[in-house]
Amino acid sequence: MSGQQTNKHQFAELEEQMLEVWQQEDTFHQSIQNRRNAERFSFLDGPPYANGLPHHGHVVSSLVKDAVARYKTMQGYYVPRQAGWDCHGLPVEQKIEKELGFNSRQEIEEYGIDKFNQACRESVFRYKTEWEQFISRLGRWVDFQNAYATLENEYIESIWWVFKQIWEQDLVYEDYKSLPYCPRCATPLANFEVNQGYQDNVPDPSVYVKFQLTDEDAALVAWTTTPWTLPGNAALAVRPEATYAKVVHNQETLIVAKERLEILNGEYHLKEEIAGSQLVGRTYHPLFQLNRDQFDFNDNAYSVCGADFVGLEEGTGVVHIAPAFGGDDLEIAVARDIPILQTIDSQGFVPTGIGLETLEGSYFKQADPPVLEALGPALLHSETIHHTYPFCWRCDEPLMYYALTTWFIKTDQEQLVKNNQKINWVPGHIKSGRFGKWLAGAPDWSFSRNRYWGAPLPIWRSEDGEVVVIGSIEELRQRAINPEVIDDLHRPDIDQVRIKTDSNKEAARVEEVFDVWFESGAAPYASYHYPFENQQEFEHAFPADFIAEGIDQTRGWFYTLHVEASSLFDEPAFRNAVVSGWVVAADGQKLSKKLKNYTPVDEVFDHYGADTLRYFMATSPVVNGEDVRFSTDYLRDIQRNVFATLFNTYNFFTMYAGVDNWAPPGQLREPETDNPLDRWIIARLHQTVAQTTKQADNFQIMKAAAPVKDLIDDLSNWYVRRSRRRFWRSGNDADKEQAYTTLHYALVRVCQLLAPWAPFLSDYIYRQIRGGGMPDSVHLTDWPEAGEVDEALTGQMETTREIIAEGLARRAEKGVKVRQPLASVKARGFSRVPEELVPIIGDELNIKDFSQSEAEDEQGEKVVELDGHITDELKREGLARDVIRQVQQFRKQSGLEVDDRIQLWLTTDDAELQQAIGEHADTIRNETLANQVHTEGEAAHTVDLEGAQLHMALQKDPTS
Repeated sequence: MSGQQTNKHQFAELEEQMLEVWQQEDTFHQSIQNRRNAERFSFLDGPPYANGLPHHGHVVSSLVKDAVARYKTMQGYYVPRQAGWDCHGLPVEQKIEKELGFNSRQEIEEYGIDKFNQACRESVFRYKTEWEQFISRLGRWVDFQNAYATLENEYIESIWWVFKQIWEQDLVYEDYKSLPYCPRCATPLANFEVNQGYQDNVPDPSVYVKFQLTDEDAALVAWTTTPWTLPGNAALAVRPEATYAKVVHNQETLIVAKERLEILNGEYHLKEEIAGSQLVGRTYHPLFQLNRDQFDFNDNAYSVCGADFVGLEEGTGVVHIAPAFGGDDLEIAVARDIPILQTIDSQGFVPTGIGLETLEGSYFKQADPPVLEALGPALLHSETIHHTYPFCWRCDEPLMYYALTTWFIKTDQEQLVKNNQKINWVPGHIKSGRFGKWLAGAPDWSFSRNRYWGAPLPIWRSEDGEVVVIGSIEELRQRAINPEVIDDLHRPDIDQVRIKTDSNKEAARVEEVFDVWFESGAAPYASYHYPFENQQEFEHAFPADFIAEGIDQTRGWFYTLHVEASSLFDEPAFRNAVVSGWVVAADGQKLSKKLKNYTPVDEVFDHYGADTLRYFMATSPVVNGEDVRFSTDYLRDIQRNVFATLFNTYNFFTMYAGVDNWAPPGQLREPETDNPLDRWIIARLHQTVAQTTKQADNFQIMKAAAPVKDLIDDLSNWYVRRSRRRFWRSGNDADKEQAYTTLHYALVRVCQLLAPWAPFLSDYIYRQIRGGGMPDSVHLTDWPEAGEVDEALTGQMETTREIIAEGLARRAEKGVKVRQPLASVKARGFSRVPEELVPIIGDELNIKDFSQSEAEDEQGEKVVELDGHITDELKREGLARDVIRQVQQFRKQSGLEVDDRIQLWLTTDDAELQQAIGEHADTIRNETLANQVHTEGEAAHTVDLEGAQLHMALQKDPTS
């Protein structure tokens, strides 16, 4: 029997040892290759960025991915685990801009796109080593050697293929729209990206502005929270069927919706009511005198139009229309031929030469105060509100809506919703809730970005507008006028490639690159370089059987995967998705380096071990889409009550197995035993295997990981505690052999059940106790099958423990310690306990007689009645038990081994204690492994037993 006993639960050091063992034995790849010819379970890993360090949030998704992969591998599936790296986009560009001190696109272009992109390329794997170390230290097994990276030409080529398939379905178009836009990054964002950057409680001005009609001494009042858009005002919109009130307020005639008169501060006099339709077509004086040479003005400027989107729940019932800065605004402007007045440039600043001298050079958000000042008497009143506002998900700058030309993919909402029904979401409410509702209203996807470091759009266009979309590198070579320059597919190199169109015209590539989410959304195909290579491999892997990421990805990667797969194959990209929530601080706040309100991951690994962190996460609501509060108190609790408990049980087993030279069987088999405790723990094992398997098969991580914790408690604090005397007995007999075989079987099964969630400790213990014919690692074993559960026995044992718990509570109420024997106990109202379990009740409650009645008491309740009368005989037996306890403690203090036989001296002047020792000498001798108990001699140790002095001495018996 191999084994290592330790009194220290140094789990972090143990884990470091296991990492070395796994590396030396190449255990991960063994686990993959052993299943090479088995049915495939396909897993798709969402690519992280390696230009930043991992954090607690990455622990959750990494844990889920690893646990499911380990579980499915043990079930017999072939589960390759290719890693991936996200390499492009604003997350990378922003860091390089910061390092170079750049604040605008102009600075990048002056510096040189080639040098800028080279800096981006060099940065993307800056923390690759740290990421790989983090993943390894967490205990996650993933293939880094064959990882895909979105910057590789092969990956980009597959992106081009995906895009061309979508293009050929006539799902791509270019349009001029007002879109969410980051002026600092100088690029539009997709709607799902905007949803990732909303901030609450943002202060903004709430402004009511007067627009003076040209044909009447009256003014329409409009409301806005974006005063910076007022110079770009080109029209006003009213609701034609609504009633508007013309009132005199502070000697001015104002017009607002009748339902919104409450916005007026102070008294007013109603002159008349008019329909909104009577306002349509009228004109008003502009708030600002723009330089008309800089804009395409026409007669429709500064007119009132009717619109259905005008609401009467807030504002004034009059909407200020700035076509350059709003989606509805631009739509109505295009439909009514209203001029588009772009009074903010693409960098977010008020340009020079457009007639806004007092505002020139102002950043759009900082332009609010000078705009309000410039309004003069046109400002009715203003205040500050706090509301939700979108910020850039990468640079954290406020967004604006901005009119520009960009590329879109049409989204078929019905198709997206239909394919969503084929996905198993965990938690289930994601399907029809957060994800499903988003799909039902999904707008067309603005997928192009006016940036530099990204996969280039494979769109070439001639000067007269003929478009060619390229779907492969080979197609590009065939069409290229200068194929010799084709090498790296990134800008600026790809921008140099010129091609011939179908009509033999020269065409240049459009400047845009792909939204980085399009790139990661192509991972199912591009990670295989499909369709150019690995066609059969891809067909076996698509759709993915399983993916897992955070809840934010319902508007990110989950969404783009779904859109692209639906467009390509009318199928979902994945069959099962586990969505995790957020890890927050103990007080519910966001984890913050500035606030220092959490323990860094590396410190957690060092102090508590990765298994502890993994198991905490796995058994928390965070793996079910909810937030979890992180505190090291939870880790200490798991370490103490789960892992230390298991380790103590393992130590107990190896210690006594070593004493008795017990060796495990070569192959693990379920024990054949007639002992009720053995049969019960085997039944509990089968129960736990069934529970865990059912939940894990449904990807219910929390429900799958939790049952083994209760099993460990039952194994240690009930089975082992109740079976100790079977191991303590001298010599070997059938019952002792059954005890060893059962405990060994249980420990191996516990290790298997724990393996997906706590891979280090489970494998360490397994390796110490495995039989010679068993696999080298628990991660190379087969997942256990649930056998038939003895439901009658488990129910009877549950009743037994319930009676014992009630009996102990009655003892505590009476102030009688458990070591003091009592005469009898009676249980009423409980299910009948079979005779084979009655001795357990007698031993646990330390009573001489047990009786039971299934009839409840007069109140219809279950009761346990103790006979609390203590006779002199019972008192002396209790004293003997106290003596045994004191001797056992003295043995430990003396450094004796558990199997050392001793000579024992017990002396006292107390007559009652002397009598107790004499009457129970055999019991004392057997319990303390004393070959002889002497009642005379010098004492080395003295203790007090209820006022009596007991003098003790002991020594190891040299004859044993």
